[in-house]
Amino acid sequence: MASKTFEYAVRDRSGKIVKGRVEASNQAAVANRLREMGMAAVSINEVSTGGLNAEIKIPGMSDKVSLKDIAVMSRQLATMISSGLSLLRALSILAEQTESKPLQRIVAQVRNDVETGVALSTSLGRHPQVFPPLMINMVKAGEVGGFLDQVLVSVAGNFESELKLRGKVKSAMTYPVVIFVVAILAVIGMLLFIVPIFESMFSSLGGDLPAPTQFLVFLSGILKVGIFPLVALLVAFGVWWARHKNDRAVRERVDPVKLRMPVFGKLFQKIAISRFTRNFSAMLHAGVPLLQALEIVGETSGNIVIERATKAVQDSVRSGESLAGPLAEHPIFPPMVVQMMAVGEDTGALDTMLGKVADFYDQEVETTTEQLTSLIEPLMIVVIGSIIGGMIVALYMPIFKIFELVQ
Repeated sequence: MASKTFEYAVRDRSGKIVKGRVEASNQAAVANRLREMGMAAVSINEVSTGGLNAEIKIPGMSDKVSLKDIAVMSRQLATMISSGLSLLRALSILAEQTESKPLQRIVAQVRNDVETGVALSTSLGRHPQVFPPLMINMVKAGEVGGFLDQVLVSVAGNFESELKLRGKVKSAMTYPVVIFVVAILAVIGMLLFIVPIFESMFSSLGGDLPAPTQFLVFLSGILKVGIFPLVALLVAFGVWWARHKNDRAVRERVDPVKLRMPVFGKLFQKIAISRFTRNFSAMLHAGVPLLQALEIVGETSGNIVIERATKAVQDSVRSGESLAGPLAEHPIFPPMVVQMMAVGEDTGALDTMLGKVADFYDQEVETTTEQLTSLIEPLMIVVIGSIIGGMIVALYMPIFKIFELVQ
């Protein structure tokens, strides 16, 4: 049943009227929810969301729920359930206080589903674009085992670690990327605005320009003609990439190339292994069956090469082989990872060992990004300085002959 928006008025303990809004399937559901929260409804009215009251949505932005929103929601839900609140009441509170409007609507829908007897994991599974398969399956395992609060804490911790990993990489690469973009804009600005001025000045004097200056003038002429088609092409590619970067056909080509890149290949490999081992550890700790966990962590690793490897490992494990043995056949997994997983299998503490591997590779990612940053910064300064300095020299070379041209 579609969720509707209702405006309610209740009387607080001091006798004052308090108004608010909530999403529910009907007025009876709103009344039941308010009653569970210890409030008596004075009035409940459906709110029209059409016309001038309609919420303004920006395509591609308004309906996006970030991983941070999911992590905060999981942490808050776990805290409330472990404190003794019922699942329904905890979801009601989340639907009221969640800052993300799209997530607020979805939590309200989940709450309505749970109210009608649907399992939490089943309701979450109805929103695959918001809730990752990792979370859905871990919640399902927690429901079956009766430790939903512990599973939600694990989910929150897993997502928080993922956010921390992304933050480390972004913070380390922000400065080089900004410098690179500024340098490109500076070069384009010189070619579009500075070079034509010098060209008109030199052409009025006559004579032949030096070869480097002629090359700059040639580039400037091409850029003046092609700047708008180039910008349109870049925008079109950006839109296409945003829509299709997660398509399997695209990932089949791009992901292997990432791992073979000369400087960043090792970093991409470490990020993928860190994500794989952390998700695998979380799922096994939550009680998800091994084969099911392998299927999910392969999909959530972020790299098609690891996904292929985990599918091959699934087939081997299904036929009775150990987990670590088949992993050794895939170069994407370093020997240290394979050996630690083998020890974890032998000792019956595979989830703990995977967690240690994830912590190790988190530290490796941080170290590698710092090393890359310290290496890239001086190289970019040298390269950018050489390009811009070369352009300036090429522009001023004809000036050395200006007196000859005047005579």
